[in-house]
Amino acid sequence: MPADKSIYHPNPAISKNAYISSMEEYKKFYEESLDNPEEFWSRVAKQFHWETPAEPKKFLQYNFDISKGPISIKWMEGASTNICYNLLDRNIRNGLGDNIAYYWEGNHPDDYSRGLTYRKLLEEVCRFANVLKDHGVQKGDRVSIYMPMILELPIAMLACARIGAVHSIVFAGFSSDSLAERMVDCQAKILITADGAWRGEKPLYLKALCDVALEKAEEMGHAVEKCIVVSHLKRVTPCQENHVEQDIPWTEDRDYWWHEEMEDKEPACYPEWMDAEDPLFMLYTSGSTGKPKGVLHTTAGYLLYAATTFKIVFDYKPGDIYWCTADIGWITGHTYVVYGPLANGASSVIFEGTPFYPDNDRYWGVIDKYKVTQFYTAPTAIRALMKFGDSLVTRHKLDHLKVLGSVGEPINPEAWLWYYRVIGKERCSIVDTFWQTETGGHVITPLPGCTPMKPGSASFPFFGVKPILLDEAGIEIKGEGEGYLVFPQPWPGMMRTLFNNHARYEETYFSKFLGYYCTGDGARRDADGYLWITGRVDDMLNVSGHLMSTAEVESVLTEHPRVAESAVVARPHPVKGQCLYCFITPNENETFDPKMVSELKKLVRERIGPFAMPDVVQHAPGLPKTRSGKIMRRVLRKVAVNDRNVGDTSTLADETIVEQLFANRPVESK
Repeated sequence: MPADKSIYHPNPAISKNAYISSMEEYKKFYEESLDNPEEFWSRVAKQFHWETPAEPKKFLQYNFDISKGPISIKWMEGASTNICYNLLDRNIRNGLGDNIAYYWEGNHPDDYSRGLTYRKLLEEVCRFANVLKDHGVQKGDRVSIYMPMILELPIAMLACARIGAVHSIVFAGFSSDSLAERMVDCQAKILITADGAWRGEKPLYLKALCDVALEKAEEMGHAVEKCIVVSHLKRVTPCQENHVEQDIPWTEDRDYWWHEEMEDKEPACYPEWMDAEDPLFMLYTSGSTGKPKGVLHTTAGYLLYAATTFKIVFDYKPGDIYWCTADIGWITGHTYVVYGPLANGASSVIFEGTPFYPDNDRYWGVIDKYKVTQFYTAPTAIRALMKFGDSLVTRHKLDHLKVLGSVGEPINPEAWLWYYRVIGKERCSIVDTFWQTETGGHVITPLPGCTPMKPGSASFPFFGVKPILLDEAGIEIKGEGEGYLVFPQPWPGMMRTLFNNHARYEETYFSKFLGYYCTGDGARRDADGYLWITGRVDDMLNVSGHLMSTAEVESVLTEHPRVAESAVVARPHPVKGQCLYCFITPNENETFDPKMVSELKKLVRERIGPFAMPDVVQHAPGLPKTRSGKIMRRVLRKVAVNDRNVGDTSTLADETIVEQLFANRPVESK
């Protein structure tokens, strides 16, 4: 692992930043963004259309201190706009109508690759906005979306934004239970999905899963009125020989084909002018209680922040081709596949496939095919591709790349250096971005061609963002040190509340340290001022960039009729970053056996999703608990990595359980 002093400077001829030319200029703008945020962000706002301008004296109002009243964040109060108008109509008026908004690359290389111009995208968005209106969707209604990475997904999102509906996308890897729970919580009026998709050689029958979710939602007390379905399977290449198509389940008077609904719709739809703080979308993220949280983002501030972070962090210039591999079902896809790129008139690649199909060099082939200049992916993918060696990379040119990005979890220095040397050929900047669903956009990140890079460091804060490190007592750590990562003031793109649960919003993010938004992550500041994200400090797990709570997994495991108790911790994983290590205490007179392990893994897969399936399930005759009954998770983390230096165990009710847990570690973990 490189020492902190290892600093990398990319080729300035390739990576010269078009917007921020030096660290001195960065510091100047950064200080202004903190000292006078109203002036800084009002300049950004001038590039967009406002049906009603903001009131200067109310450009920013907020309270982060729960002791002084309800937590509140308001940007640009009094302003009105429509984000879809700014992303499409405004760009067409600026002469970009015939520019490509999206290139679509299918799961199979033989799938018909197609481009969608800004003008055609606007027409399709307006048609679908009229479909939604004809089905009774109005301003403020919630629309659930459960779709693969196809062009109809951003079309559906923007159609919602066009008419003021709030979209709630659920990643199409979640189970029917997870989808049902989210539709019920947001009280969705309509569900938009597809008949299915291919993921590598695996067919996914999404409509069938949605039908189960719709039934479960109704059993939970909420009936979703309509389901609009994209016919996708027949237009792409089957990836298995002798594949037999399955019938798509259908319910008359509830289910409607997308293409049939679009046939006679007008390609024009007047935008609904939205107040600055009107909701734009909600996106569920895992909570430490196990119940997902509906993170709510609003219109004006999110537009400013998504647009600005995209342009500056990726150094995007006209003519560039940008590719973010994230699924739109996650916040990265919202901000850096849809809203940020379109706000800048960018041309992007949307990819439905995997890095490994049909061959393990698919990413590199797509980069060459579209002459990608900015490439943004997850450390999990980078680590997985590293193991195939350099030869699969060197057969491709990759000569248009200028900026490489990392997102979703901290990147280890070894993967960073491979990314830099093999993919970027030591000439590309790497932007190792730290942010969250709640932050809406990058909050700590290098700036290409401006910030000298350290492998594995998120580097410096973005404009308007003031990171502070606090110790457990809430005392600020100045200079070098490690502590809780918190922020004392808002930036435009951060969340405003949790849907229908402002009390939980205040409790989760603002109660630990009065006057601060607490990220739940720890960070370390080195002697040069660089910030290093050290990971979750609460009971959360980050597996392949998917954030989930230990409570969520534990509640599923204990549903098994033979399980009395469970505990889940994270263990380092060479590809995923972290994996799930589960401790299971069976009911009395029950036997812990391979059948139980298999059933438990299947249960988690079905109830949460494939990405959550545990790597290790260990028999625990008992769990290490204090005399008050609290599980001592630090002991379990030590067992998971086979580190017998467990520290003081004198507060345990039964100290002998620790040795039993070490003795019971599965063979594959020893």
